Amino acid sequence: MKRSFMMALAAGLLMSTAASAQTLKIGLNDDPDVLDPHRARTFTGRIVFASLCDKLVDITPDLKFTPELATEWAWSGDGKTLTFKLRPGVTFHDGEKMDAAAVKANLDRARTLPDSLRKSELNSVESVEVVDDLTVAVKLARPDGTLLSQLSDRAGMMLSPKAFAAADFAQKPVCSGPFKFVERVQNDRIVLERFKEHWNAKAYNFDRVVFTPIPDTTVRLANLKAGNLDLLERLAPSDVPSVKSDSKLIFAPISGIGYQGLTINTNNGDRAKTPLGQDKRIRQALQLSIDMDVVNEVVGQGIFPPATQPFPLASPYHDPKYDKRKRDVAKAKALLKEAGVEKVKFELTFGNNTTTQQIAEMIQAMAAEAGFEISLRPTEFAAMQKEATAGNFDVNVIGWSGRVDPDGNIHAFVTCKGALNDGRYCNPEIDRILNEARSITDEGKRKALYDTAQAVLLDELPIIYTYYQPWPFALSKKLDGFKPYPDGLIRLKGVKFAS
Repeated sequence: MKRSFMMALAAGLLMSTAASAQTLKIGLNDDPDVLDPHRARTFTGRIVFASLCDKLVDITPDLKFTPELATEWAWSGDGKTLTFKLRPGVTFHDGEKMDAAAVKANLDRARTLPDSLRKSELNSVESVEVVDDLTVAVKLARPDGTLLSQLSDRAGMMLSPKAFAAADFAQKPVCSGPFKFVERVQNDRIVLERFKEHWNAKAYNFDRVVFTPIPDTTVRLANLKAGNLDLLERLAPSDVPSVKSDSKLIFAPISGIGYQGLTINTNNGDRAKTPLGQDKRIRQALQLSIDMDVVNEVVGQGIFPPATQPFPLASPYHDPKYDKRKRDVAKAKALLKEAGVEKVKFELTFGNNTTTQQIAEMIQAMAAEAGFEISLRPTEFAAMQKEATAGNFDVNVIGWSGRVDPDGNIHAFVTCKGALNDGRYCNPEIDRILNEARSITDEGKRKALYDTAQAVLLDELPIIYTYYQPWPFALSKKLDGFKPYPDGLIRLKGVKFAS
């Protein structure tokens, strides 16, 4: 979106009439894609779903699993059956009952819908059985230590089976969360209203929640300061001092469990048939040309820790031996020479928000010193992801909000049929290792497998990791009860306007 348009949007927002005192206004970094948890892939979509669609289980701020639609769960002795007891008296937004049959319908849809992005997350599931009205048993083909984590996110979100048969479900979603869908105007707003029949309605205090995508960070902050937003996610690092010095605002950062990176098209259509896509030495040279310490200092203001792997610093699966990567232009040039090229041209596509634009421009300048000629292509974020699936890209700037289980940060991105493997990188040995890691619960044995996989992946580089994603929130001091979570989602339970 062009800056002139964004400034016009800013003016419109700043002049808007104040909404009801019980309307919460949230500024998003970009516009979500489809509002169907089984088909969706954007992070901002997950933020909306956190208010719209309850899950079987959720997480606590310290990343422990906690009941939501399921009140309890238990594994069988062989680790191949996960049985859930469901919360009684829950209804969907259309009045239909949320019971074991609905859970089965949802999990079956997530596993079989042709364009479902949850298939790889649930590929261990063999069948789902209704035991009784409030008991459901998930039968697995093999033990899967990742399944509970998957069901604490979009794979575990429950939608009304009666509604998801409709062709326009992605435009008019029906879930069972504390807020229900009212309207969406693309690139302008998503409006939810309080669902009074929610099983925990008393814990939610707003009549309406309005999500407004504003990719321009300056415009987003201006609207927060003017009172036209109450809360925004992903404050630009350069704006941190301004928020800290404003007596009407609160800076609420938290370390995340995700990362940012560059996905390289190695095997997805004709645009993969390039020196960069086909020769790992050229990808290694690109990685060596980038100094993420400088990016962190200049753009990140110190809150973008450089990344070298998919597991964040606090994860027990993070391996310090991969942290030693430093920029080496001479070695990058030598690798290009060894590969038989002096200049390598490619297009770098990225979501059109201010911070990502700044990072892309720095990467462009740094890589030029090693022999890379990068053209930049800012794109509306959801459109970029659609193009990525079709293989219409050379290199994409990607971000992943992270998952509690390490599998969620790697499997879908690098296995041959991974739902988020846009570059279609494929190495059967990586598939074998990561599938084995899924079937093990022992942390030490799992880490050994991830270390083995990383040794290959960080040599072949289908993804170049750039920095670990923090979640810097900014909010009005009139809000009480907001707690940032490491997954970056906005949970509104207990949040209210100060009286």
